[in-house]
Amino acid sequence: MDFMKAYFTAFILTFLMLARPALAQQDVVWVQIEAQPSLSAAQDAARRYAGAMPDVNGFALGGGWYAVVLGPYLRADAERVLQIYRADRLIPNDSYIQLTSRLGQQFWPVGANTLGQVQTPQVTQETPQQPVVQAPAPQPTDESPADARRSEAQLTRDERRALQIALQWAGYYNAAIDGAFGRGTRGSMAAWQVDRGYPETGILTTAQRAELLADYNAPLTSVGMAMVRDDEAGIEMLLPMGEVTFETYEPPFAHYGTAGDLGARVLLISQPGDQTTLFGLYEIMQTLKIVPLEGPRRRGSDSFTLEGRNSAIVSYTEAALRDGQIKGFTLIWPSGDEPRRERVLAEMKASFARVEGVLDPATGSEAVQDIDLISGLEIRKPRVSRSGFFIDASGTVVTTSEVVESCTRITLEADVEAELVTEDRALGVAVLRPGAPLAPMSVARFVATQPRLQSDVAVAGYSYEGVLGAPSLTFGTLSDLKGLRGETELKRLALAALPGDAGGPVLDTGGTVLGMLLPRATRGPQLPGDVSFAANATAIGNVLADAGLSPQRAVNGAAITPTELSRVASGMTVLVSCWD
Repeated sequence: MDFMKAYFTAFILTFLMLARPALAQQDVVWVQIEAQPSLSAAQDAARRYAGAMPDVNGFALGGGWYAVVLGPYLRADAERVLQIYRADRLIPNDSYIQLTSRLGQQFWPVGANTLGQVQTPQVTQETPQQPVVQAPAPQPTDESPADARRSEAQLTRDERRALQIALQWAGYYNAAIDGAFGRGTRGSMAAWQVDRGYPETGILTTAQRAELLADYNAPLTSVGMAMVRDDEAGIEMLLPMGEVTFETYEPPFAHYGTAGDLGARVLLISQPGDQTTLFGLYEIMQTLKIVPLEGPRRRGSDSFTLEGRNSAIVSYTEAALRDGQIKGFTLIWPSGDEPRRERVLAEMKASFARVEGVLDPATGSEAVQDIDLISGLEIRKPRVSRSGFFIDASGTVVTTSEVVESCTRITLEADVEAELVTEDRALGVAVLRPGAPLAPMSVARFVATQPRLQSDVAVAGYSYEGVLGAPSLTFGTLSDLKGLRGETELKRLALAALPGDAGGPVLDTGGTVLGMLLPRATRGPQLPGDVSFAANATAIGNVLADAGLSPQRAVNGAAITPTELSRVASGMTVLVSCWD
């Protein structure tokens, strides 16, 4: 008997596949075998059936439901398939014939467009356009409470849980998701009915259940959630394909860039490696612009998660090490769309699956190289960087007020966080304390006597805001012991400085600090390029004294060699950065 069943099944399927080219010219139908109230559940069902049968397809039905169907077939062939598969118990007994006109967007197989290959029959009064939301066909929308209770009794436990989840998401239900419709569930259903203008029965009709689930699934359908299998990356998961599209591979990332108006982006993470590789990726990800600074971070022995948010985006990353392969994903979503982002992210997490394959580290080696990019992603850069210098052995820094204005985060040498101790905005001087004690190679020794006019001076600073990775010296002369308007707290220099030099120490030939270079004025008369100003050592000392700090004083002013001057200057000069 089993042999005969297999024979007839194979015969029918072979015949139908040979007849497939004629379907485009005739009335075609499908065999609906299952309907699910969530996309992920429908994806799982389609995958399960596809492992046992050919011709498995999945389509949205409307109302938040998704159908798994077989076909397309001519009606007579569909009846035959229905008969054979039911007899073989390959499909449920309540499977039935479905019309093409009732099928919406295809979600299975991924990327397929089966409806585009068949001609949809004309809709007549005998062919209602109202979508089917479950099998058997839905009850009328004017169900009595008794009818609603009878239709509700046919729901599976998973369908009942789906309704509780939808009620919870809508803010009506806060108890256990158990599929049991007790007093709490009934009360939440009644409250939902009242808010929607329905009679308060506490029993949802078929139409009301469909409406509730449609609202719950609207965030997912609005972004075109679809299952994607990326064989290069070895990852299969639901992605918002209405908003993103594949762009390129630049290991360890598969880039899915913005395709819609929302501005969402997705990265699939895939690379061979070990724990060291994983930990390195964890650190690298936090240097990227797509991972904002504010947000929780968690790193375990074989996995990590990163969340970050700013005024523009919200970013979530997860990655895990399994069997020598690191795989995960990043979702970048615009700020201000949190409910939809949370739903999309939950579906992505739940559907994430590893399949065979991992990105080859050599893939994308022909990509354009850029010092500001890592694997095609922009490195996070500070809003502004200036110079500063150490004034004690614990790493306290003097810098310009310009670099600490309106900062979310201040860093020394790009990665050591610092806090503002005190500031004199009128003078343009700020004092910073590192979050952890530092051990400077050298600290500032402030001049104890008045320097000589026209003496040689040098400014140590990060002229190009850290691009070169080390401070440089700019040489000039001391033009005046006061400012242009006679300000005694200033010194005028004949020295052509760059913006990044502001905040750096002004040194004499013995390595003694005469003052701190101030930024060039952006308002008022524009001075010649070789005219700069510095806050003098006495004025800086007063700011430090008010903060309870005592700078070191120079013992003598004997000149040192240029090499030694460069060593001293580099040891005390620090890059100060302001981050949004």
